[in-house]
Amino acid sequence: MTGHITHASHLSGNSDRSPAVSIRDVARAAGVSHQTVSRVINDSPKVSRATREAVLAAIDQLGFRPNRAARALAGGPVQSVTVLGSNTSLYGFAAPLEGVEEASRDAGFGMGFRALESLNPADMRDAVERAIEPAGALIVIAFDQAGAMALECVPPEVPTVAMIQAPSSATLPGRPSVWIDEFAAAKEATEYLLGLGHATVHHLAIPSWSAATRRMEGWRAALEQAAVRPPNALQGGWTAQSGYEAGCKLAKDSRVTAVLAGNDEIALGVMRAMHEAGRRVPDDISVVGFDDVPYARFFSPALTTVRQDFKTLGKVAFHKLLELSHSGRTAPTLASPQAQLIIRESAGPPPRSGPRGRQAIATPLGTRPDTGPNSHDEGEENDR
Repeated sequence: MTGHITHASHLSGNSDRSPAVSIRDVARAAGVSHQTVSRVINDSPKVSRATREAVLAAIDQLGFRPNRAARALAGGPVQSVTVLGSNTSLYGFAAPLEGVEEASRDAGFGMGFRALESLNPADMRDAVERAIEPAGALIVIAFDQAGAMALECVPPEVPTVAMIQAPSSATLPGRPSVWIDEFAAAKEATEYLLGLGHATVHHLAIPSWSAATRRMEGWRAALEQAAVRPPNALQGGWTAQSGYEAGCKLAKDSRVTAVLAGNDEIALGVMRAMHEAGRRVPDDISVVGFDDVPYARFFSPALTTVRQDFKTLGKVAFHKLLELSHSGRTAPTLASPQAQLIIRESAGPPPRSGPRGRQAIATPLGTRPDTGPNSHDEGEENDR
């Protein structure tokens, strides 16, 4: 279960919007390089009068509006990076940002962050343009709709890398991107619950800008492989509140004995809802999360979850940006992050299936047991 880096073909969404005239369009019309166009826009003296007039004529003819992207090209080799993201209160957004910060500091780059606060197309274009700095590059945390929209607004000439939800073949981005293989991890977690004796596993999905997340696809694949008809996945948000609301619905159905939550915050909400309904975790219902937030092992019971090393993902994204930026700076090769099932206390056999307690919890090959708050390992050190 490895993370991936790709140069792919296109990104879905907002495809009906007419493309704006770019600096490269002007360069082709004038018969010069895009760097020359940038010098003209920035009033550089290193351009002949005839070339300047040709470029200005092409700008006028095409209706090109110079923007910060052009100014960024005139700033020389890339020396800084700005990260675009929407919700740093969530671990899956905050941890990658920490990884980018550490990697950029080690490389001697400056780093900034710009929050994506509106889904209005005009506001999004303005936010992206304001994030572009001279001699700067971008990293977009595109795990949600806001990030996906921002990625589409970035001018093609600006060096950019995206961190994305694991894509299907129909939603590959047009930018170099990194991600973690959520399909395999979700499939493994679902197989773990089925192996404990649960007849089926319910899934509370995180939002997605594509038809379905790879987490959902992995969950469904495990059930179908076991000849189990997948129940309807419940769509929700990213937060514990959304997990609580879905958990209140699931708690009313005694046939529900196992839940794979889209992230650990959702799992926390589910566990609270089950507690209020008088259903014990894991005696009456098993709950497995996703991400392994630093406090997951302090849940009561400690949360069984899929660990995703978002901090390393942020570092991989920055190292990929170094390759694109031609800054002359290098970084040591960094292995792509892997997802890993962490066994704790929140999952066990279904009711009436045998003795309770940790001794009843099977540990499939390839997973790691975690005994709770006093357990320390390399991944948890990275969490801090």
